[in-house]
Amino acid sequence: MAIPSVGSSASSAIPSAQATSNSRAMAVVTSLFFMWGFVTCLNDIVIPHLKSIFDLNYREAMLVQLFFFSSYTIFSFPSGWLIGRVGYQRSMTVGLCVMALGTILFLPAANIPAFVFFLTALFIVAGGMTVLQVSANPYVSVLGTPEHASSRLNLTQAFNSLGTFIAPYFGGLLILSTAPLAFDQIQKLDPAALQAYRLHEAATVKFPYLLITGALLLLAFLISLFHLPRIESAEHITEADRNKPIPSLGSQSHLVLGVVGIFLYVGAEVSIGSFLVNYFKEPAIGNMLEKTAAFLVSFYWGGAMVGRFIGSAILQKVKPGLLLGVFAVAAALLTCTSMLTSGYVAVVTIILVGLFNSIMFPTIFTLGIAGLGPLTARGSGLLIAAILGGGIIPVLQGALADNVGIHHAFILPVICYLYIVFYGFRGSKPPARTVVPA
Repeated sequence: MAIPSVGSSASSAIPSAQATSNSRAMAVVTSLFFMWGFVTCLNDIVIPHLKSIFDLNYREAMLVQLFFFSSYTIFSFPSGWLIGRVGYQRSMTVGLCVMALGTILFLPAANIPAFVFFLTALFIVAGGMTVLQVSANPYVSVLGTPEHASSRLNLTQAFNSLGTFIAPYFGGLLILSTAPLAFDQIQKLDPAALQAYRLHEAATVKFPYLLITGALLLLAFLISLFHLPRIESAEHITEADRNKPIPSLGSQSHLVLGVVGIFLYVGAEVSIGSFLVNYFKEPAIGNMLEKTAAFLVSFYWGGAMVGRFIGSAILQKVKPGLLLGVFAVAAALLTCTSMLTSGYVAVVTIILVGLFNSIMFPTIFTLGIAGLGPLTARGSGLLIAAILGGGIIPVLQGALADNVGIHHAFILPVICYLYIVFYGFRGSKPPARTVVPA
């Protein structure tokens, strides 16, 4: 089961009389999942846009994801400390405010415009998102019965996928509203004309990110007013726990292997999403315009949304590790098929990978924190830090794409999925000794 050793603590901390309160809390926290999914997926539209504006190769364009996801590693551990000091709810409010600071910085970045300023703004956005991830994911996991933790987190992550489904269409409509100049056309511009072109193209991000800033600040205000239930057993080490022998987090093999799993899963998912617009533009694949390609990216992320709703129901009956392994096998096979084919088949199979990506993050996450009890926040911090894979794997795939072509560079996500197959079937089993005895 997902979190067996949290069961006795969480059950006593959350009596059945609080069921209605927990449902309301779930609804409130789910809005956070939607918001950070929306903002994260907008990167898939920003990347080809910045690639065109600043004449970047694939590896340079993937620096967007490197800056964005490296922020998770830097801010994950301070986020765990923040939760211990002020609790889950105030941490969520802080995270939203930091995200708003980053999104509003897109306005001056577009006025300059310079690639490094966009990277800085994205780094700050991801810093706030890290606080949300470290607080909201474990909060949902322990907000109810432990045996349904994976199902519960998959359900909330489905709304995260709703955000990722909507974002490409939103970005394609407002950011990719005009066709960029071709490479040879940009090369012919004199310095003044080039600067004017970059200012015009960069300005398209202003309105979308201004809207996002307003939404984030409004959500932060509403979260601060809502009374979320406190879950002391997962936030703090109690006096009773201090008298028990508590193993180090490093001795929890399912957590350590789960950290690797999160690193590779997020890397694979983000790599595929980041390349889709350029992939679909390839003459041998889809030969599409950017705006059309951006629309199809929505279906990749939409598949993850559908899969999480379905997965949430299946996980009521099927063991999380088993379902994770099966879904990872399917994702690897579909990615291989796209890589080895062309045209319609290549497009459809790579989009379908999103359906099987669906349960991976929430399932790896809940399997990784199983049995950590009062150390849940620290374990969560390690797992969220591993989201750095979303920055490193795309850069490596970008380097591959520059050398062997974008088509065959998808071998890297295949390798990532094969590790997740191992984690689902074998590596996710917790050690016999848990942090909090049942």
